[in-house]
Amino acid sequence: MPRLSALILLVATVAFGIAPFITPPFTGYDPAVFPVRIERPSIQPAGYAFAIWSIIYIWLALHAVLGLWKRTDDPAWEAVRLPLTVAVAVGAVWLWIAGQSAIWGTVTIWIMAGGAILAFLRADPSVDRWMLSGPTAILAGWLSAASAVSTGVLIAGYGWLGDTGSAAAMLALVLGVAVTAQLRRPQMPVYGLAVIWALAGVIVANAEANLTVAALAASGIAVLAVTLWTARRA
Repeated sequence: MPRLSALILLVATVAFGIAPFITPPFTGYDPAVFPVRIERPSIQPAGYAFAIWSIIYIWLALHAVLGLWKRTDDPAWEAVRLPLTVAVAVGAVWLWIAGQSAIWGTVTIWIMAGGAILAFLRADPSVDRWMLSGPTAILAGWLSAASAVSTGVLIAGYGWLGDTGSAAAMLALVLGVAVTAQLRRPQMPVYGLAVIWALAGVIVANAEANLTVAALAASGIAVLAVTLWTARRA
């Protein structure tokens, strides 16, 4: 039933895209809901970094429309639909969930990230590279970082690790996930570039407030840059 799955993905993608217009704005978890109040967690990127969502929404919409219009029966496109539908369907309600609960917001963003990464890994880069692999890559890359950010805020907020320790642990987690995923799809640097964009936002946010975290994020960018260069040569 490829046509049905393509239609469901399109509907879920539309819901995902309009969610920010009908859901109260989400600017991060309220520090007051945590036992340890941290006004600005170090793992959180600077606000400008979230502008990447505009590209993600547009690219995913084009992907869903083309998939239903021209690629309904293409097995390469069908392979990514289920995990991508899970990611965007959960994403359609994530803003509301995150506004209600930091714990459930973290749980659900990991579900989104898992679906997006699986879709990215299933996408065949030799088929419609920029319309099949491209949108899954940028979504997976950003969510790889965003899920770790959410977790880091939670860990620090509940006092399981200090703010800097939590940020360091989550940067290590992001790097491990990103390098592993990128090496499995070396033809699509968009994934790694999306993670680098998030890490650059962490550097900007901590350039004066927390040099340790800024330096760790910069080291992560260096490792990812080497990974991309190595993958390109291979």
